Order: sequence, then C-alpha cells, then structure tokens
Amino acid sequence: MPQPARTRGRQVNAFQALALLLSFVLVAAVGGVLTAGLVLPGVAIANGVTDMSVEAFDDLPTALEESPLPQKSRILANDGTVLATFFDQNREVVPLDQISKPMQNAVIATEDKRFYEHAGVDVMGMFRAAARNVLNTSQEGASTLTQQYVKNVLIEAALQADTEAERQEGIDAAREAEGADGVARKLREAKLAITLEKTMSKEEILEKYLNIAQFGSSVYGVEAAAQRYFGVPAAKLDYLQAATIAGITQSPSAWDPVLNPEDSQTRRDTVLYLLHQQEYITDAQYKKFLKTPLEESLNLQPSRLGCMSADDVVPGSGFFCDYVTKVIANDSTFGKTPEARRKLLMQGGLTIYTTLDPKRQAAADKEVKAGVPVKDKSGVGSAISVVEPGTGEIWAMAQNRDYNNTDDHGPRETAVNFNTDNKYGSASGFPPGSTFKPFTLLEWLKEGHSLQETIDGRRMSYPLTDFNAPCTNLGTETYEFGNAEGNGGVMSVLDATRNSVNSAYIAMASQLNLCNIFKGAAELGVHRAGGQAGDGDFQTLAANVLGTDSVAPLSMAGAFATFASGGIYCEPIAITKVTNAQGKKLKVPDAGCHQAIDKNVAAGMAYALSNVWTGTAKSVAKPAFAAAGKTGTTSHNEHTWFVGFTPRLSAAVWVGYPNGMRPMQGATIDGVSYNWAGSGPWGSSIAAPTWVRFMNTALRWGTNPEFDKPDDKLIYGERIGVPWVVGMSEQDARNRLYAAGFKVTVSSERVKSGLPAGAVAEQTPSGTAVRGALITLRLSDGSQVEPPDPCKDGKGPGCDDGGDGPGKDKGNGDRGSTGAASVLGEAATPSRSTTAW
Repeated sequence: MPQPARTRGRQVNAFQALALLLSFVLVAAVGGVLTAGLVLPGVAIANGVTDMSVEAFDDLPTALEESPLPQKSRILANDGTVLATFFDQNREVVPLDQISKPMQNAVIATEDKRFYEHAGVDVMGMFRAAARNVLNTSQEGASTLTQQYVKNVLIEAALQADTEAERQEGIDAAREAEGADGVARKLREAKLAITLEKTMSKEEILEKYLNIAQFGSSVYGVEAAAQRYFGVPAAKLDYLQAATIAGITQSPSAWDPVLNPEDSQTRRDTVLYLLHQQEYITDAQYKKFLKTPLEESLNLQPSRLGCMSADDVVPGSGFFCDYVTKVIANDSTFGKTPEARRKLLMQGGLTIYTTLDPKRQAAADKEVKAGVPVKDKSGVGSAISVVEPGTGEIWAMAQNRDYNNTDDHGPRETAVNFNTDNKYGSASGFPPGSTFKPFTLLEWLKEGHSLQETIDGRRMSYPLTDFNAPCTNLGTETYEFGNAEGNGGVMSVLDATRNSVNSAYIAMASQLNLCNIFKGAAELGVHRAGGQAGDGDFQTLAANVLGTDSVAPLSMAGAFATFASGGIYCEPIAITKVTNAQGKKLKVPDAGCHQAIDKNVAAGMAYALSNVWTGTAKSVAKPAFAAAGKTGTTSHNEHTWFVGFTPRLSAAVWVGYPNGMRPMQGATIDGVSYNWAGSGPWGSSIAAPTWVRFMNTALRWGTNPEFDKPDDKLIYGERIGVPWVVGMSEQDARNRLYAAGFKVTVSSERVKSGLPAGAVAEQTPSGTAVRGALITLRLSDGSQVEPPDPCKDGKGPGCDDGGDGPGKDKGNGDRGSTGAASVLGEAATPSRSTTAW
C-alpha cells in the first residue's frame, strides 16, 4: 500500500505552487511527459521551490501499489439461488471483454477524450485547470482517466488504514483540490500516472478504472451499476444505458438515478451530447435517446444488502442467512480476529455455498407459521431446525417471526434466532423436557439392557445417594418429582418410553452411571445454548434426566439425526464451500462425521422411538413413512417440543414463550384455549403436528426407506432362568434373585397360604425372563392351615409326572433350588404367577 505522506513542513504559497507546475509543463513540452516526471524535482529546486519538491515527490511513492479491490460477497442456497449479498462497496470485478464497447466509449468521451493519445497526463489541460484553481477563479479537474484511477487507488489504500483518523487523513489527501494543496495532488497524480503508463497498456488501465470507479451512492464498478440500474450485465449495455452510468462518476450521489432522477437525466443528456460530438453515435441515435425519459430506460433491481433480503428470495431464510454470517464471524477458519473475518465477508468477494434447500425451507417456514401464526395474540414463539442424517447439512431453519436486524423493527420482527446457540443468534436455548429422555435410553442400551426389561416406576422420590455419579458430588438431599401421566407403575422400558413416564426414567437412571448419560448426550452435540460461548455440557444432575437445562433446537435435531444414520454423528453445518474473488477455495468448518454409537444401538433407538405414535403422540396423525420421535413438555407447560427423525431427515420443533419460563397454560394459541388444568399445550398439541406437516411435504421428493432392524437381544434381552424362591424368606429371595441378575419388588398384598407368614408365596415371572427383569414377590399371611396339594395335577414347579408334591423331583429337595425343573420348568412362564401353599 502507498504510505501516507509525512507531516507537512512549511507550506508553499499559491504562486510557488504555480511556478512548480509551470516548470513541469515547460519540461514536458521540451522533453516529453515521461522526462518531466523524472526531472521535475531538479527543476523545482532550480526555481527555488525546495519545500514543494520535497512534499510533492520525495514524500510520495514513485510507483502505485495496488491491492485487490473490495468486492461483494454472496450467500447461495444449495441450488445456486442467491440469498443475499454483503459489501462495504457493491462491486463485482469483470474483465474488459465483459464490458460493452458503448460503455467504454461513453466513459472515454465523458472523462478523457484524448485517453489513447496522452502518456498519463494531459499537460496543458492540467496547467490550465491548476492555474484557475490556485487563483480561485474556478474549480476544474482536467484529470485523465489514468489520474482518476490513481486517485481511486489512493482512496482505497487509505480505507485500509488501521484507525479512523488515518483513514480520513488518507482520503482527504487523495481528494484535496484547492490552492497549493490542489496543485500538490495534481503533481502526485501526474507522477504516479506517468509511471503507471510505463507499465500498463491503455486497455489494462481502462479495465481497472471501470471496476474501481463509483457509479452511484453505494455502487462501485460498471458491472454492479449495470445490474443495479438496468438488470443486465455490463457486457450488454447499450449507448443510452452507458450514458446514464458514465455520467454518474464525477458526482456519485448528486447524479445517482435513484436518488436524483431529474439531475441524472440532465447529466445523461450531456454525456449523449459528448458521444454525438465525438461521433460515437449518429444523429438519429442522439435524437432518439434524448426523447427517452430516464425512468423508461431504467430497470431498477433491489440491492439486496444483507440477510433482510433473503426472505424475499426463499421464505423465512433470513434467520439461516444470519446464522451463516455468525458462523463466519465466530470461526477462526475465516480469520484470526473478528475484524479480519468481518472484512473477509464484506470485502472479500466470497461465494458462500450453503446447505439450505429452498423447497424444504419454504415448507418449514409455512408449517411453523401455521402452527403458531406470526401475529398470534398469544405471542408464543415456535421454531424448527432440519438436519440431514449422515451429513449434518442444515436443510431448513425457520421460526414464526419476521427477520429484521435493524433497530427499527416491529413487535414480531427480530434478528434473534430461536434455533441456535447464543453466539450464533442471541438466543439462549430452551429446556427440552422429555425430549432429553432418549439420552438415558441410549445409555441404557449401551450398558446391555433391553427394551422389554421391566422397570418399577412407582417411586416419586429418591435420595441422591441412590444415583451412581462418580464424576460429581450430588449431595445427600432427596430428589422429588411427579408424573404428568399419573402414579406410574411397573412397565417395560419400551412402554416407559412410549408413554414418557418420568418415574420409570428416573428409576432407569438410578441403575446407570449418571455421568455417562450426560457424556453420551454431549458426544452427540447436546450442550447448553446460553452464554456468548455456550455453557458447556448439561449438568450431571438427577433432575436433568428430565431435561431442565436449556438447549438449541438445532443441537437436538443434530443429535437425533444420529439415531437415523446408523449411529453416525455429524455436527450440523450450514456451509459446504467458499471461494474467494479469485475463485480459490477456502477452508470451511467440517461436520466431523464419525461413528458415535453402535449401529445396532442406533437401530434400537429408532425402534423404541417409533412407538411414540401409539403413546404420547397418539392424537397426532402418524406419517405414512417410517418415522420416530419424542414429545417433550416442561413442568408447567412453559416449553413444548417434538424432536423426530426419518431415515432421511431429522427435525426439532420447539414451541413456547421465547423469554424465560412462562407457562402457556391459560393462553389461547391460534384459536385453541388452554385455560384449564391438564389442557396443555403438550408436545403433541402444536410441535408434533407441525413436525408431521413439514415432513409430509419435505419427503415428497425421493423414496423413504424403513429403519434398520435391531437384533432381538436388544429388544427382548438375554433370556435366562429365574431362580425359584417360593417358600424362602423375603431377604433370602431378594438375595437369590439379585445374584442371578434380576430386580425385585414386593407386593403389599398378602397371600393366604400355609407357608410361614412373610415367606414368599408367589413370584412373577418364573421359568425364564429377560436378564434384569423385575420379579414381583407376594408374601404369605400364614393363614391357611391345610394347603391343597399343588402337584395333584402333576403340573406344579418341582413336581414329577407322577404328581409328587413340591421338592419331590429327583435330586431336588430344596424349593429354592436352581435345578432344571425349578428354574426352566415349562409350566412356569413369564406371564403366570406360581403359588406354593
């Protein structure tokens, strides 16, 4: 970059400056312009203008150092649709052969009709203009195109300075035009222009000028001007259009066709006169063009600056667009500092290829706003994030708000992105409620348990010491909770999942390593969304099994996508490729796809969560394709969710008030009143139907396969023999069953029996059961004096075919024995109880 001039010493007066310029003109007349540029310092000294010579030549570069021009960046959808552009200067650099001849001729005729004749400086014109400027008789430019290009390069160099003061000083120096300072600028331009013409062809200089010059209040370069004012590329500009553009550059704001159409037309007609005078256009063309009103020739195109324009291209895509800009702003892949990353986006001429699918985005926007309309009086918010399993590509991101990133916005307009973490959109996430339960189920399956294993979900409080949490200290308090669906009971894990039973899931968590539950969730990208850099993983707390920390919908969609992809987790990504202005590919954030969980475990998760349509989402019309998911509702209906997936897509839908924990009970949402206890809304009320409607549209294109099948062991578990404990004391029975790998519960109901009071009178199941199954025991009340013979039909456990009583089987004298007859007897099945009297 050219360095700023050193601080000036003694300033020359107007006549000294004019004398210096006269010296330049005399030398140029005798020895030529190039010679003048080389010997002018000596001439100046000979004329006694020493200070001026030092200022005008020694303090300025002898060669013009050019840097790449700032160019606009573009964000594209995955089909190439331009969503938005970003720029400090709206510019697109094109080669000269992509600029029409009429445009080239119009600029030359207007700005420098002797362009192809001079050597960078129009000597006599320069002297005449400078003399008038110094004597303050008029203001006159007389710069050649080469000099104007030099001035623009110096201004661009000044704009790259580190501080605002340095930037302004450099700009002022490049634009000074009065008195001695004006002469100094002319001399600087002259010297640099002469040097430039020694190293570049006229065509190269013209091309650079047409790309750097300003052609409107915020339009730079002829390509951007052609697109803005006429909706055509610069290669297709005709003389009428070219005259409009060429007339702007001397005063970009005053002659901007949008801001000042009347003045712009006057200026256009002046350019047409110059074109006619210099015989670029015919008499007939000239007369025809003059009769054409400016407004009839214009075809104004929106500038589409920033993400506010994205919604006009693809419905609701402003929030996704904003997310992309935040990824660039936060990721060191795009620069070491925030300022470097901002500059890259606003000046780097990037083409940013994204994952957004316009058809799915339009569907997501439509359905999330159908679930809770933007202007709904309730003010309830809703959002949906859609991720492709196996790639992490974000196909859609929508919410029931209109995107507006200005201070002037309406009550339902915002730039806060409900779908993302704080650092990507200013939201802090929302408690996921029961949609977090699948991560406990995931650890359950990882540790070798099965879906048909029985759980005692009757307890509603647990001492924290009952949980195994080696990574933290939970304390000694008692954790109490409730069920939305009643008092719980004894059930299979599959039913606990289908019906989302809190007490059953807390019981499951008490049998697992609590730390591993949250570690497993973190490995699938689940983390707290709040804070500028996020708050890390979910806290290891018993209450968090039910989803009390806050998470972004995008994180949940990415995590559940792992269950659909055969266990492959990919971090959600929005950018697939970035190229700079030169077409070079830049490094982009990677999804980091890897096998995070066993393929069979992933299939088991899909199998379990597919039952949601007969459980908490039974009121929702089941999709016509393989689909699985989980509803979620926080304690007082503050936030509701549905996170679901198919083999092709994973999506998370959130519904709630975006600011804090405000119950939706009592609200009327889209005409539906939730004003009585137990009325909801639940995850199945708004979120799940929104998910289904979206998927029904999004999956119209392409085939929809089934989920992979898990093996039987994961569903039904390993079946083993159940020890026969009838007749034992309660404690001995418990010990025997625990040792064999079973859980035990004792019924409060006593059985009439001749066994001693408190002895086990019945057990369910017996025979064989899944390892880890819950065995229910019923104890004797000791009231039966003469018990009937259970072997009279020869079918009781421990009986032989001859009808002998219990214990009379050969080699089996103990009814608690684990011999073949007592453990595996076919008459004792898991669905029947067995009683000893």
